[in-house]
Amino acid sequence: MPVEPLSQKEVEDRLAELPGWSLDQDRLVRSYRLGSHFSATAMVVHIAQVQEELNHHSDLTLGYNTVSLAVHTHSAGGAVTEKDFELARRVEHLAPGHGAH
Repeated sequence: MPVEPLSQKEVEDRLAELPGWSLDQDRLVRSYRLGSHFSATAMVVHIAQVQEELNHHSDLTLGYNTVSLAVHTHSAGGAVTEKDFELARRVEHLAPGHGAH
């Protein structure tokens, strides 16, 4: 099933509902700071589980106590789609449980 790119207006409207997330060229991006390396690693594993559930894999970077994501949809030519926002919403939902801010 093809995934359609969102218009600039649709992206802006959805971003307004996700504080901390922004658009960097053609990707939704967000970084989180956590209390420890262990917490950051646990969050990465949790995000990887969500990515598997959604069959939507983003660039996911683990730092000492940071986790960063860059999300876009390859099957839509690298554009931002509703699939990207679903992943972002799911990550936002799980982040507080890891102490991320």
